[in-house]
Amino acid sequence: MAPVAPILEVNAEHPQPRHVQRAVDILSGGGVIAYPTDTYYGLGCDLGSKKGIERLYKLKGRDRKKPLSILCPDLSDVAKYAHVSNFAYRTMKGLTPGAFTFILEATRLMPEVMMSKQKQVGIRVPDSELARALAAGLGRPLVTTSATDLEGEPLTDARSIKDALGHGLDLILDAGVTLLEASTVVSLIGDQIEVLRQGKGQLD
Repeated sequence: MAPVAPILEVNAEHPQPRHVQRAVDILSGGGVIAYPTDTYYGLGCDLGSKKGIERLYKLKGRDRKKPLSILCPDLSDVAKYAHVSNFAYRTMKGLTPGAFTFILEATRLMPEVMMSKQKQVGIRVPDSELARALAAGLGRPLVTTSATDLEGEPLTDARSIKDALGHGLDLILDAGVTLLEASTVVSLIGDQIEVLRQGKGQLD
């Protein structure tokens, strides 16, 4: 039987560097972790790890035709992985860091498994010091998806994540209970703003 992931308590606003480093080391080795964000708890792996991405899909029981999103530490990283027009940049600049997932056309750096049929990708720059520190420490985006149970209900604390998903994780970063909403999904394709899912993020 697979060992169950340990829980490590972290300060979400002022994350302890040694805890961030421990998580980054696990991610770099193809591991999968759970961590708090500015919306739900997320499950994440290294974008550069095919093994990690496979494990994430399996853990979520997710259809391969439904791409996962990526999480970048700041806006300057986004242009490596997606085509960012001046319009898209200005829009995102006003909304990041924040509770938004932006749909953009992917660049060639994006692995095939991470793109929709239309070669589009969802990208987050969250308002979460811890989540951004993980991506910055890794030096690559995190592949990210919300931590949910088999029915798709969000898991709001470390203990319930451990009970439901601990067998498939390598580490759970615990920052207490999150009773939040999903991110707002905004398409910026063709320099048009289209809200595909209204969540926590509010467009002015």
